[in-house]
Amino acid sequence: MSPRPSLLSALKSLLRPSARAARPTVPTARPVGASDGGEGAGRLGASATTAVEPPPADGLRIAYAPDHDGDPDAGEIVWTWVPYAENDGRGKDRPVLVIGRADGSRVFAVRLTSKSHDGDRDFLALGAGPWDTQGRPSWVDIEQLYSVHGDGMRREAAALDPERFHHVARALRDRYGWEIVG
Repeated sequence: MSPRPSLLSALKSLLRPSARAARPTVPTARPVGASDGGEGAGRLGASATTAVEPPPADGLRIAYAPDHDGDPDAGEIVWTWVPYAENDGRGKDRPVLVIGRADGSRVFAVRLTSKSHDGDRDFLALGAGPWDTQGRPSWVDIEQLYSVHGDGMRREAAALDPERFHHVARALRDRYGWEIVG
């Protein structure tokens, strides 16, 4: 027994890729910030997380100062929306390691990934930690720096232990000349 033509047509249309699915995701305007705690935090406006050029050697002091107080602090892994390298409005919610303060409302951070980068000089293996609910090992990208606004943070995930933080800090100091304090 064969399916009725209308049912077969409906099934084919569901399986056919739509033009809408092929378009890149564009952020929609909605309030964002730490107070909403939603996945939109860090996507738009003054609180958007942005990729930035590394400051000069005297432009960043790396410090370990986690404080589980709802604000992003150096040494903490926090979740925020991070733009893709193409800078075309797309990105994803992901963990970043805060490494130092940029100013009163922003911090500098490097992104984490669970995609293996063994042997890649731009990535350091961190291992697994409570920031990943699936317990996957993580790598930190020391090549790209982000500016994260306090209102652009979706949630604090964990404080990285001092040993692993200082391992990352030394690699950043060696690459960019930034001072490690504390």
